[in-house]
Amino acid sequence: MESNRTWITEVVLLGFQVDPGLELFLFGFFLLFYSFTLMGNGIILGLICLDSRLHTPMYVFLSHLAIVDMSYASSTVPKMLANLVMHKKVISFAPCILQTFLYLAFAITECLILVVMCCDRYVAICHPLQYTLIMNWRVCTVLASTCWIFSFLLALVHITLILRLPFCGPQKIDHFFCQIISVFKLACADTGLNQVVLFAGSVFVLVGSLCLVLVSYLCILAAILRIQSGEGRRKAFSTCSSHLCVVGLFFGSAIVIYMAPRSSHSQEQRKILSLFYSLFNPMLNPLIYSLRNAEVKGALKRVLWKQRSM
Repeated sequence: MESNRTWITEVVLLGFQVDPGLELFLFGFFLLFYSFTLMGNGIILGLICLDSRLHTPMYVFLSHLAIVDMSYASSTVPKMLANLVMHKKVISFAPCILQTFLYLAFAITECLILVVMCCDRYVAICHPLQYTLIMNWRVCTVLASTCWIFSFLLALVHITLILRLPFCGPQKIDHFFCQIISVFKLACADTGLNQVVLFAGSVFVLVGSLCLVLVSYLCILAAILRIQSGEGRRKAFSTCSSHLCVVGLFFGSAIVIYMAPRSSHSQEQRKILSLFYSLFNPMLNPLIYSLRNAEVKGALKRVLWKQRSM
């Protein structure tokens, strides 16, 4: 039976199955949002690099989040855009597996970076006097590096388990990118181990991270309520509001994905939610931080004023 199997060399990405005219509209719409994603996160990253006042742990982690968001969107959106204007919507098997790896790695990295940012806010509000001692540059470097290394190693575990499977069809993926569950369906062998490892990894990363975030913000809320002055409370809330919005978008989408009912429309729901993850969420993050953060707005004004004076 092994010798009779035909190994696939390319995969058809069905994507959004709509009329050709609507595909052109979606191409322009998604290209606009993708451009905003790159531009918004690029501006945040540039401001943090150029303004010395933003060289603090909070903004160091924010710069990593901007890099993750740009990379995250770039791992899936360019191929999706290409498929919207091409008749032959195929991807070779090796790039398909690479896309799966990158999507997993950047998704896990974003989750962990958000947790680290939450811990940073916890130390800043609950232990303000020891903040500079606890969150020194060495600790920040170790935390950020650990997020990246752990994420890529965990993604590599999933890809290693995928590559041990024989792939002989079907050659179609009902998604706009090589999402890991869809890749499992290409295999002509039992994927039980892969699904167990994926579920365990999801619980560890997603549920574990969400628990850490909730515990941290409960402690932060308790510390804020103990602040006597109204101005102090307002300032403490404002430093956390942007991060809370981003965390809510990220984990809210993840919870909806995993709790969505398996109905006849569940696959279309997963496509839309995956698109929100990979395109709209990364685009909204810099917008939230720029509109709700006085320091970022101040840095932008200083950079623009410096350019104008030149």
